[in-house]
Amino acid sequence: MKIKDHFLSQEIFEIKEIETKGVYKTSPVPSDISRYYESEDYISHHQDSGSLKEKLYKFLQSFNLQYKKNILIDRIKKGSRVLDYGCGAGEFVKYIETDFETFGFEPDADARKAAEGKIAKAIILNDIRKIENQSLDAITLWHVFEHIENQDEMLNIFHTKLKEKGLLIIAVPNPTSYDAQHYKEYWAAYDVPRHIYHFSKNGMENLISKKPNWKMRKIKPLVLDAYYISMLSEKYKKSPLFWLKAMIYGTISNIKALFSNEFSSLIYIIEKK
Repeated sequence: MKIKDHFLSQEIFEIKEIETKGVYKTSPVPSDISRYYESEDYISHHQDSGSLKEKLYKFLQSFNLQYKKNILIDRIKKGSRVLDYGCGAGEFVKYIETDFETFGFEPDADARKAAEGKIAKAIILNDIRKIENQSLDAITLWHVFEHIENQDEMLNIFHTKLKEKGLLIIAVPNPTSYDAQHYKEYWAAYDVPRHIYHFSKNGMENLISKKPNWKMRKIKPLVLDAYYISMLSEKYKKSPLFWLKAMIYGTISNIKALFSNEFSSLIYIIEKK
């Protein structure tokens, strides 16, 4: 499938299935991929601008933050050590730092500075090697894993940093959801070339099943993502009444997913063996 970078460059990329069935990779991966993040509108790193899109994002984010925090609270003790890998401007780190001993990793200097300006006691790092081996109870990657090209290497590093039976929590978009099938090449969560990999539900299960040191424990939905992704997709299509259409198709996607479990985004809770 050929996909345009609707967000920034307008360049065309191709998505191809790799050897792991259900996992797809963007081709080509630009050697200078950092320039594809150079926009004030890039949602992970921006500051408050007051735009309508950002206000909606912040509104949905408040619900998602509590939902994500509850996933941790249900599975690890208060005061446990948690790393948010790819923490962006630090919203999740800030949200959980009163309940856990919290670390954030962020390679982008501007985003790291923004995160440091929000937190009270969490530690923001630019090098994961600074974290002691077998010291973490959980590592979270909220829409970050799809950006990582050297995934096998990073899975090994995460395994080294986690305690026995520690949790790796990965949230990624699902290209086999209804909204992805509906919007096709306009589906905003393809986000090429920033999203290097794309994981169907079966694809992520296949990937983890090939890793002898990991065990899939639970898969949970990110229900609100369907609305935000649909809104962006409608905007890429230059649709009139994009708000209304996003609500309609996001709702249809979530209703269908109640039966298929193919939600717009999925959270994979993976345990270290």
